[in-house]
Amino acid sequence: MILMQLNVWGGRLEKQILDLIVQEQPDIICLQEAVSIKGGGNGGLFLTVDKIKKLYSMNLAYSPVFSFSFMRRKAEFGNAIFSKDKILNEDTVFTRLEYKKDFDFESDDYNIKNLLHVTIDNKGRQLHILTHHGHHVPNHKRGNEETLRQCNQIVEYIKGLKGEIILTGDFNLEPDSESMQQINKVLRNLPIEAGLTTTRTSLTLKTEVCDYIFVNDKVKVKEFKPLDDIVSDHKALILKFE
Repeated sequence: MILMQLNVWGGRLEKQILDLIVQEQPDIICLQEAVSIKGGGNGGLFLTVDKIKKLYSMNLAYSPVFSFSFMRRKAEFGNAIFSKDKILNEDTVFTRLEYKKDFDFESDDYNIKNLLHVTIDNKGRQLHILTHHGHHVPNHKRGNEETLRQCNQIVEYIKGLKGEIILTGDFNLEPDSESMQQINKVLRNLPIEAGLTTTRTSLTLKTEVCDYIFVNDKVKVKEFKPLDDIVSDHKALILKFE
C-alpha cells in the first residue's frame, strides 16, 4: 500500500497537488491545513477536500478545527484522511481548545488542534491511521510545555490501540525536541531513520524537519521518502508498506 502525507497549505497549488496524486497513486492520503466548502463544491481559489474525494472516488474523514465565511458560503479548515479502502470508524480528539465557528483571523487563537483517527478495513485487517497538525510556537520548532502536553496526550491515545498503527502530520517540532521524543519512545520515526535534513520546499525560507510519518512494529515498511515536487511549502512524504 502507498500512503501520502502532506501539509497541503490550504490547497493553494491545486493543479500541482492533483498531478502528484495521479503520479503517486496513493491508497491513503493524510492532509493538514485542508479546506472544505460546507455543502460541497469548488473552492475556486484553492483545492478542497470535496474535489479530491469526487475526482478520485476515495472515502473521506474530515476533522475541521474552525469555520469561516467564504464568498457567501461557509468554509472549514482542518485535517483530512482519504482512503481507497472502507473507513470503518473515525474519531476526533481535540488536543487544544475546541471547534470554533465564524473564526476571526485577527482576534481568535489559531492554535486550535486535534487528532484525527480512522480505522480502515484492508482485506479483513484493521489498520489505524492518525493525523495531526501540531501546535505552532512562534520563532522556533523546539516546542514548549504545551507541545509536550499535547504529544503526551497523543501517546496515551495511541497506547489504547491494537494492531497496525501509522501516525502522520506536520507536528511543528524538530525531531530531537523533548515533545517529539515522547512519540519516538513508542513509534518508529521514519524521517529520523532516513536521516532527513528538511521537509520544507523552496516556497519558504524555513529549512527544518517538521513533517513526519511514524509506524509501530506491526507495519512492514518497504520504502519511505520525501518528494521534491513543489505542491506546498512542505514536502509530501511517501510511505510504501505492507
